[in-house]
Amino acid sequence: MLDVLLEPFALGFMRRALAGCIALSVAAPPLGVFLVLRRMSLMSDVLQHGVLPGIAIGAMFAGLSMWAMGLGGVVAGLLVAVLAGWLARRTGGREDSQLAGMYLVALAAGVALISTRHSIDLTHLLFGNVLAVDTAALLGMAAVATVTLPVLAVIWRPLVLESLDPGFMAATAGKGGLWHLVFLMLVVLCVVSGFVALGTLMSVGLMMLPAIAARHWSDSLAGQVRMAVALACVASVGGLEVSYYLDIPAGPAIVLTAGGLWMLSLLTGLRGSVWRAAVPRA
Repeated sequence: MLDVLLEPFALGFMRRALAGCIALSVAAPPLGVFLVLRRMSLMSDVLQHGVLPGIAIGAMFAGLSMWAMGLGGVVAGLLVAVLAGWLARRTGGREDSQLAGMYLVALAAGVALISTRHSIDLTHLLFGNVLAVDTAALLGMAAVATVTLPVLAVIWRPLVLESLDPGFMAATAGKGGLWHLVFLMLVVLCVVSGFVALGTLMSVGLMMLPAIAARHWSDSLAGQVRMAVALACVASVGGLEVSYYLDIPAGPAIVLTAGGLWMLSLLTGLRGSVWRAAVPRA
């Protein structure tokens, strides 16, 4: 059994993919917990589509350079998030409707740009390719995790306050918009850093599914963050195992594994699960 578990990671590219996914598993799920807390779960889906035009433009100018595509993706994601919020404030409309329009246009524009360059494999950009996790991609994932965790630690308390009571935050300390912007920057960084291995359509899965599942195991914010990171690490290892033995792309395999852990948590978790609802309480 041990040989079966370790056999995939005898290959160098699988070890690089595992290291990158573990880095992403440590950095992204805490952000997902805050997105769930702030009722912004679908914001991650918007951003994963919004970064695609930037990635495509980076690839058009610099080829399949990790740094060029990453920089383009970060700029595009921030533009989508900031522009949607600005349009909502200027027009008085709902921000979710502005986000829906922005991400649909961004997704179509990204696919159109990529399709003009026949040397770029659209499938790998959308769904990831474990073979593409080279040293540059691995260093990018590690760098994002290195930046995300300390910054999140610095903004933790004001971000919690702004998430739970933005009115009080605005009336006392202010700068709620600043913490919101810094938080969105961290989300965009994590989405972009995971697109090489997981693809632009799958990188959010490792951020959100463990965060959603963690709510069924703990009722404290810190406990949910710890549980989300643990579930994401298990999903990364299990997904790569599934990808190796069943010969399917790593991105869908990891997300499906995370989805299986979410379903298990939904059915048997300690908080708000189907099992707890069926057990009579005193």
